[in-house]
Amino acid sequence: MARSRFQITQRDIETFFNKNEKSVYSFTEMGKILSEKGSLWRLPRSMTTRTFLKTLLERTKLKKVDFNFPSLSFHRYTWEDANIYEIASSLIKNSYFSHYSALYLHELTEQIPKVIFLNYEQPAKPKVNSELSQQGINIAFSRPPRITKNFCIVNNYTMHLLNGKKTGNLGVVTRNRFSITDLERTIIDITIRPHYSGGVFEVLNAYKKARDNLSVSRLSALLSKLDYIYPYYQAIGFYLERAGYSSSQIQSLEGNNIKFDFYLANQIKDPEYSNKWRIFYPKGL
Repeated sequence: MARSRFQITQRDIETFFNKNEKSVYSFTEMGKILSEKGSLWRLPRSMTTRTFLKTLLERTKLKKVDFNFPSLSFHRYTWEDANIYEIASSLIKNSYFSHYSALYLHELTEQIPKVIFLNYEQPAKPKVNSELSQQGINIAFSRPPRITKNFCIVNNYTMHLLNGKKTGNLGVVTRNRFSITDLERTIIDITIRPHYSGGVFEVLNAYKKARDNLSVSRLSALLSKLDYIYPYYQAIGFYLERAGYSSSQIQSLEGNNIKFDFYLANQIKDPEYSNKWRIFYPKGL
């Protein structure tokens, strides 16, 4: 009975989804659609959301996308082939794309990454007053970088969920219906985590591509607000110089009191050294 009624009204249902601006739905949202439109579409009152979805998946262009992370799972329903970024952006409220994903969405890379980084921030934590030391820096950067294990494979993409530092979504903007880090915040993030951004050579290329649009003064202000313990301004200054930014643009970073040697990335083999920025970097950069 349910199938014959569905066949009668299938065209109306397909017209609804074809005309709807939204193309990605959660289970709850699909249930709401059934509740609001079911009688109009002459569907049985006994039809459940699961039965509705099962019928749509069998008979229409609706598709199911599963995100099976190690500790949690998400299920989304898309009308035809929705953009993977649009699907991913629907998973967690107040999340945003960062690192290599932001790099790609800002058109700062010539690559088409098959990895996606979606950041949702941790709750605020008490600030720990820890003293920075050269020995501590050396030990930290002699180790492999920390890489999240919270990822899954979906539609041939590796999807990473990053539980980032609490910033109140500082420097996050909406672009093409996605929440992403803005240009300056993206440059900061890829400098801090080059292993989430295609590596240091890709990071340098992004600095070059951003040269006409990047506000170094805004970048400096954001970096100050983010209040990292490590002196990332040394790495940023180094990249800016190597990417051909003017001395007047770099001046705001040169005013910092450089106290320690620093590193552009973890476990650099056969590094070279910049005396000006007191930073170790990969040979040939």
